[in-house]
Amino acid sequence: MRNGDTTAISAIPAAGEPGAGAVVAIEDLHVDYPSFGAGFAALRGIDLAIKAGEIVGLVGESGAGKTTLARAIMRLVAVPGRISGGRVRFAGQDLATLSEEEIRALRGRHMAMVVPNPRSELNPLLPIGRQIANVAMAHLGIGRRAAQGLALDMLRAVHIPDPNRRLNAYPHEMSGGMAQRVVIAIALVCAPRFIISDDATSGLDVTVQVQVLELLRGLVQERQSSMLFITRDVGIAAHYCDRVAVIYRGQLMEVAAREAFFFDPMHPYSVMLLAAFSYNPRLRQQWASRPATAAAAGGAAHAGCSYADRCALRRERCFAETPVLREIRPGHWARCHFPVTR
Repeated sequence: MRNGDTTAISAIPAAGEPGAGAVVAIEDLHVDYPSFGAGFAALRGIDLAIKAGEIVGLVGESGAGKTTLARAIMRLVAVPGRISGGRVRFAGQDLATLSEEEIRALRGRHMAMVVPNPRSELNPLLPIGRQIANVAMAHLGIGRRAAQGLALDMLRAVHIPDPNRRLNAYPHEMSGGMAQRVVIAIALVCAPRFIISDDATSGLDVTVQVQVLELLRGLVQERQSSMLFITRDVGIAAHYCDRVAVIYRGQLMEVAAREAFFFDPMHPYSVMLLAAFSYNPRLRQQWASRPATAAAAGGAAHAGCSYADRCALRRERCFAETPVLREIRPGHWARCHFPVTR
């Protein structure tokens, strides 16, 4: 980030509610993957803001655009994908205006991402202490001795057993849970202001998963960082996130505070997601089935709601008119013409 840039973040007309404390503001973000023919729109007008000290859970099924959003925020969209519209601002700075050198300096120092496969992120030829220290030296400008001391502190912070010995261990000598903790240590060693956890606990057993989730939440709160927590498990979002954003086919369908989302979901897709985790077979059947009128028009192409083909509550308007993400109740946003009411 350029020195001296303290540009304030202005309000954005969407579900972010950024206020003055927004660390990351995503505005009308579009990501396309061009190909012969029409191409593919991976993200279609994402608006979201994340405030200091806040954990926002991004939930949705596989292929909905969760990882694409994470990579777009970090300006790491894989070729041939490209950001075709909108912008991402970090502390008021439009990231699209930064050079490659500036964005690389920002990653790791002020923004970091934790991925679900730690083995692919760790260098098998270097001790883990060296890998943590290298990140600290590159971004904090400290010497090797100080960086090694900081690496040891981070191993203690992520609860690695016997950290003095593990400092010189290689990645293959560690379990999957411990390797994931090392990746978290690397991501947090520079105390970044914003962290993305991209389904980072999906490959861990339940006990280790809980430990890692508690660790992430504790470190975020302790350091007053912000986090975008990406997961396919809405149960995890219920326990560890302050707000929940639901994504489907590259669009945000609902954004709400945790309690409002789980006690009073307003988008039919959100209700279906919650029903999928329910032990009540009647509830699951009710929201998984489609009425006969919906099934009759199900295969038709339309320009309306992207969820209309699967929605149990859809009407003709849903195929003709694209809904906007609107604030239905204070702080509760939904992209639906006919939101669920109780």
